Amino acid sequence: MPDIIQLLPDHVANQIAAGEVVQRPASVVKELLENSIDAGSSIIKLIVKDGGKTLIQVVDDGKGMSVTDARLSFERHATSKIKSAQDLFNLHTKGFRGEALASIAAIAHVDMQTRREEDEVGTQLKIEGSNVVAQEVTVTPKGTSISVKNLFFNIPARRNFLKSDQVELRHITDEFHRVALAHPEIGFSFYNNGSEHFNLKSESFRQRIVHIFGSKINERLVPLEEETEVLKINGFVIKPEFAKKSRGEQFFFVNGRFIKSSYLHHAVVAAFEGLMRAEMRPAYFIKLEVDPATIDINIHPTKTEVKFDDEHTLYALLKSTVKHSLGQFNVTPALDFERDKNLDTPYAFQNKEAIQPNVSVNPSFNPFESHNLGSGNFQKKSVEGWQDLYAVSKKNMDCFSSVQFESETKDHELFESENVAFDNGPSTFQLRRKYIVTKVKSALLVIDQNRAHQRVLYEHYLKSISDENVLSQELLFPIEIKLTAKEFSILEEISDKLSLAGFQIVFRAEHKVVVEAIPPSISEKNIGELLHDFIKEFDEYGTEDQFDIEFTAKSLAKAMAIKNGQILEHESQMALVNDLFGCVEPKLSPFKKLTYITLNENELENNFL
Repeated sequence: MPDIIQLLPDHVANQIAAGEVVQRPASVVKELLENSIDAGSSIIKLIVKDGGKTLIQVVDDGKGMSVTDARLSFERHATSKIKSAQDLFNLHTKGFRGEALASIAAIAHVDMQTRREEDEVGTQLKIEGSNVVAQEVTVTPKGTSISVKNLFFNIPARRNFLKSDQVELRHITDEFHRVALAHPEIGFSFYNNGSEHFNLKSESFRQRIVHIFGSKINERLVPLEEETEVLKINGFVIKPEFAKKSRGEQFFFVNGRFIKSSYLHHAVVAAFEGLMRAEMRPAYFIKLEVDPATIDINIHPTKTEVKFDDEHTLYALLKSTVKHSLGQFNVTPALDFERDKNLDTPYAFQNKEAIQPNVSVNPSFNPFESHNLGSGNFQKKSVEGWQDLYAVSKKNMDCFSSVQFESETKDHELFESENVAFDNGPSTFQLRRKYIVTKVKSALLVIDQNRAHQRVLYEHYLKSISDENVLSQELLFPIEIKLTAKEFSILEEISDKLSLAGFQIVFRAEHKVVVEAIPPSISEKNIGELLHDFIKEFDEYGTEDQFDIEFTAKSLAKAMAIKNGQILEHESQMALVNDLFGCVEPKLSPFKKLTYITLNENELENNFL
């Protein structure tokens, strides 16, 4: 019987490794950016076309490579980062396995140009599917430029699994955020299809956060600072009132490397205990520095999961640091029953001395002298006819004939008839600006106004979008809205669905959009808020697989529904009740929550037993 075990060819082994290292275009972006950082670059440029499917190019001004190094960099397990197994426990660089470039070259067309500072000319390499097509001398600036074209060209099945360009761009943007946040001292620029998305200069960590996520986040940041023999912590957490139900902005960096750790995340959540609702999640940007010998980052191909030697100590230190910062910057509520704010010295008078008032007294003043009695504004009034003040005419007595007193009682039944209306009064009333109470047969009906309106709008938009029969109202003065890069990318992705709902949106440069038309059912003043809510809804709960007509209708309904706390006139209350019971499924909201409950007479009487 012949032998059946054989060594895999290099190109097959490279494709298998690529399945672990390169899952989508964002994986290539991560590996190339990290290589540029390891090369000591001060400025890194990322260029993307068609969501990374057509082109991913990273240009840096780092050390560059010699002719031999350029060729060896695409060989499997060829690296300059480690010499022995012991070096794995003293890593200060991003990459160390030597798999990234070999895996990328196995599934794409790669063009690399590189030059060291001491060399007069550089080297150009062209590789297609692990095969070196050309290697020649070229004139190129100091540093390295790598272009990855036609990703997965030789693996059609993998390419078919890629999502739309907008979705892949979102993943690339997320990877760019992680690398740029970890290294604020490096300048980064990001271009997509020829348009600039980011142009970040060398700056502080706080400035980098603001320039990526927008100026509004600056006032929400609470700084962290702690240094011990075991761990050094610095960064920021977001104030608890701005917490979200989704993951949101949650970034851990260990020794300059982005990681994911549910254990450390739980430490931050525990520090926020009592400051936010249980379903909310805090946002944070936290950098940790530990001894490289105490962590193992070689447990996952993407190196985003690490193993700590002493997790319990790190947990306790992180939790206490976050808790201390929240208290130090007066984020946590405090009660002081001894303090009287009325006795606080105003800020403008804190450094001023008290001035002794001058009081002048006339020692010869006699208030009983005749010339002092008539002084001032006091005039003696005539008291004649004072008895008329207490005289009540018969006409005035008739005014009291219809007065009713609170002590009088009137007996009546709560449920007097089978009609919906109350006793000759309004058939509905609003309770706590949240519920609409009305009567149906022999029961009280309590309706949640927000959920009920969601159901009404959901069925309306579901039908309109399905029939492609949505009306659109053009604005006399189009509204311009400034978005962050991430919001801009999400809105581009969902713009076709919004157009089916009645929106007409034009995308401009510098992450600006112009709203030219809206559905007739919404107000112009709410457009900006509605768009932000819709983007947030998709960012938190949407995925590219489920983004269909039903999800669009749900998101629009949630964004445009009447909010709890809003006062409704009687006509609006009645219209909402009638519209709700005209729905196909009035009992549940689009998110499967009850829209109303009934309370019959027996249930009410049982509460008084």
